[in-house]
Amino acid sequence: LARRGARVILACRSKQRGEAAAYDIRKETGNMEVLFMPLDLASLKSVRAFAEAFLNSEPRLDILVNNAGVGIYAGVRTSDGFNMQFGVNHLGHFLLTNLLLQRLKECSPSRIV
Repeated sequence: LARRGARVILACRSKQRGEAAAYDIRKETGNMEVLFMPLDLASLKSVRAFAEAFLNSEPRLDILVNNAGVGIYAGVRTSDGFNMQFGVNHLGHFLLTNLLLQRLKECSPSRIV
């Protein structure tokens, strides 16, 4: 997407790794429109904060790529008390998609991957 000139927002839990990835992609592609924004899918509060910040700063959303996931975390809970795997792999993506859905519809033809 960055090579094709798209504005890309990397929504990552780790600021250090997210900013490093954005830097690497900018360097590799020459596209300066690759940015990091913090998002922890294990926290519904973080999902809501990300969606609010995104909607306030970004006029377009053409493609939403829900690509985060975790493996088995037996007994580990999200900050909201859900099983970590269920919270990150399902609830976080579901809430994020729903909070951004109107913007996706406004930017039709948009896609969720």
